[in-house]
Amino acid sequence: MDKLTSILVVIDPAVDCRHAITRAVELARLFAAELELFLCDSEHAYALRHTYDLSGVERAARECLESGRRHLEALRPLLAEDVLFSMHVVCDSPLYEAIVRRVMQLHPGLVVKGPGERGTLDAQDWDLVRTCPVPLMFTRGRPWSTGTRFVVALDVSEPAAVFVSRSILQTAGFLAAGCQARLDVVYSDAEPADRAGHRGRYDQLRRLASECEIPADHLHVLRGEPEETLPAFSAGYDVLVLGALARHAAVAAHMGTLTARLADALDCDVVLVKSDADERTAGVELFGTESDHAAPPGGST
Repeated sequence: MDKLTSILVVIDPAVDCRHAITRAVELARLFAAELELFLCDSEHAYALRHTYDLSGVERAARECLESGRRHLEALRPLLAEDVLFSMHVVCDSPLYEAIVRRVMQLHPGLVVKGPGERGTLDAQDWDLVRTCPVPLMFTRGRPWSTGTRFVVALDVSEPAAVFVSRSILQTAGFLAAGCQARLDVVYSDAEPADRAGHRGRYDQLRRLASECEIPADHLHVLRGEPEETLPAFSAGYDVLVLGALARHAAVAAHMGTLTARLADALDCDVVLVKSDADERTAGVELFGTESDHAAPPGGST
């Protein structure tokens, strides 16, 4: 990630999205980016797709779009006059596929979304993490501190992980610089008793940080499993940046456990970033073949 010219803000009519809009407006100002408020009525779309009486489907879909437009118009006062924005409404299901389809059309640099109704990442969020080709920010809207602090959690336990971490660190550095924030780097070593390996992993972390001109006193090496050590460590930061590798089966369980624990334990913003290789292949399962979840007709800008 080396530019941020547009931001997609996901609006859920069932959830208070004011915090997500406020955060997106802040970012738009910092990066001189445009915003799009995107609302997808996935619940009505699912019901329409499974209705027995097809005679009123198109009319009902139009009513969904009109209702969505009214909802977005009611949010207009939250948008700043100095930020360019647009609005887009669709009636489509499932939600995560609709979001990814819009990402593929609009090519935003970032997607901003609030948590689900229970305040945590739900099944649709996990599917979005797995398929979205651009960084995702999940925000609860806690105000950033005066001296904004980002922290990026990296994995340098093996060569393949180092390659991915380099890409994630570059994105974290770009976002932190644009937000005029301090960026710290943390790695939690699950095998600290292996002294030679521990030293080698620290040296690798230091080399990665040096490539991005991050000073040594911004590096932190914890001892223990990351899902146990990172929640307490990250509590003092405004934004936590993590790698989004959940589409790989071998990593999915670990990533899900780690991200779920952090999302439950922290009230800071969490940004999930795919590596360059992941970005090139994300969404293939959605667009490589025709989806089984074809939308009813209708979409609105």
